[in-house]
Amino acid sequence: MANTTFKGAVRSENGFKSITISSAGVVTEEAVYDTRPNFRQTIDNSTFNTGGDVTDTLTRGESGTLFTVDGTGDIVVNMPALSTANVGTTYEFIVTTAVGGGKTVIFVLPGSGVSNWYGALTLIGGTAANPATDVAGDTLTLVNSTIINSRVKLTCVTDDATNSTWKAEALTSPISTIA
Repeated sequence: MANTTFKGAVRSENGFKSITISSAGVVTEEAVYDTRPNFRQTIDNSTFNTGGDVTDTLTRGESGTLFTVDGTGDIVVNMPALSTANVGTTYEFIVTTAVGGGKTVIFVLPGSGVSNWYGALTLIGGTAANPATDVAGDTLTLVNSTIINSRVKLTCVTDDATNSTWKAEALTSPISTIA
């Protein structure tokens, strides 16, 4: 079907679907519009805000979510499994309880040694002597004593289902690390 232009409102009782069709005729749904749009950011105050140790694997469905983090326990945030569909997936984190002594919050990329963080690591109230970038490693760590209001934003830049690159923007004190 060719492009169609409507002058009035378009209505549907059963939603709208955006699709692509491959050269082999395979239909893939790219987007489904069947609910009222929500223009507010989703806030998750429970997954990493338990006061204890937590290990969780994020999903693409959680993209766009701001997670609050209670650093009382050790927290392991596993990024989604390698998939070309990850490109553009974004998560944000804010520390609401400081990371305790001897505790860490770590963000782990899938496929050990095949994926890398491209990290812009900034110290809150930092100086020009701060480490500012790190582009090697698959584990981003908020070290013990990371203060309240430290923030991390993670975005998948490339993913070919074999390895991936994620952009990490961390504003923390003490400064976060990538290894």
